[in-house]
Amino acid sequence: MMKKKSADTSVSLENPPLFDGQSKSRGILVTNLGSPESPTVRGVRNYLNEFLMDRHVIDVPWILRRIIVSAFILPQRPKRSAAAYKSIWRETGSPLVSHMKNVARDIQYLTGFPTVAGMRYGSPSLLEGLDQLKHLDEILLVPMYPQHANSTRTTTIDKVRILSSGKDVYLLPPYYKHPDYIEALITQIENHLPIDTKHLLLSFHGLPERHLTKTDPTQKHCLKSKYCCSTTSEAHATCYRHQCMETARLISESVKIPTSVSFQSRLGKLPWLQPYTEYEIQRLARSGVNNIAVACPAFAVDNLETLEEIDIRGRTLFFDNGGKEFTLIPSLNNESHWIAKLADWLKQPREYFERL
Repeated sequence: MMKKKSADTSVSLENPPLFDGQSKSRGILVTNLGSPESPTVRGVRNYLNEFLMDRHVIDVPWILRRIIVSAFILPQRPKRSAAAYKSIWRETGSPLVSHMKNVARDIQYLTGFPTVAGMRYGSPSLLEGLDQLKHLDEILLVPMYPQHANSTRTTTIDKVRILSSGKDVYLLPPYYKHPDYIEALITQIENHLPIDTKHLLLSFHGLPERHLTKTDPTQKHCLKSKYCCSTTSEAHATCYRHQCMETARLISESVKIPTSVSFQSRLGKLPWLQPYTEYEIQRLARSGVNNIAVACPAFAVDNLETLEEIDIRGRTLFFDNGGKEFTLIPSLNNESHWIAKLADWLKQPREYFERL
């Protein structure tokens, strides 16, 4: 992990020093967006209200955000979402939360540092996680989002900054193109890709286009041309689409079958990043590509978006349009080949991280 010295916020571990033992009192907080506490209408409504009222998620003035959420989303969506959550719920509860707890457990085992999971919304909360680490000298914040977005990384960082006032907190930067991460993704794909698969779809979480243009420091690059993501710019340091495309490019260079990129999980009527995943699934099936696999490199662990949106609804959509074989590549979760690399990063001295 390198201190931030330029607009490039990717992680660099070239010729890192061995961990020197100076940070004996380090705690690690691994974070994700979170999940409802239960797959019920009430549980989902409470979660959606907290999530959607975040100014980084729906980026309009508070009063307008309140009207949108209360009048147009909460009356109907909790019932539909509760049914979706029920279809993937496990005896251990939410898959996302369960996976994140397993990630924290395995990191603690490999690093020797107290490690806990904290969710930006829902439980266990960021406050609960920070409270468990309050006796330690420094906290390493690990947002489990490979790519930067205000609605994932920025909101988490802002919240931790408020809750951890007075503590020494250090931050893991985005790692969307780090060789260790790309290697872990390729290993995961190779381990789960059926030999006769004809196409690999890389489906990333979508964002409204306005989120990209608002975070463009130049205000004249993002989405201004067809080739903006491949044209060098300081905007790439915070451009979610560029970082997704870089992840996809590096994967595509290693796999031996055709690939394409899409974006899922859009909400509302504003234009989101395209192509949309459901349209790409339909296109592939209708064009005669009858055996596909889908990987979701923006998701650190499996959750509603991978298990229900892709593996249930996406699978059904593919079959309904003539597809024959459909494979979901599991997220990295707490796979040993990935957690070992991540733990190595997190054992580095504090100067390898950004001070919060």
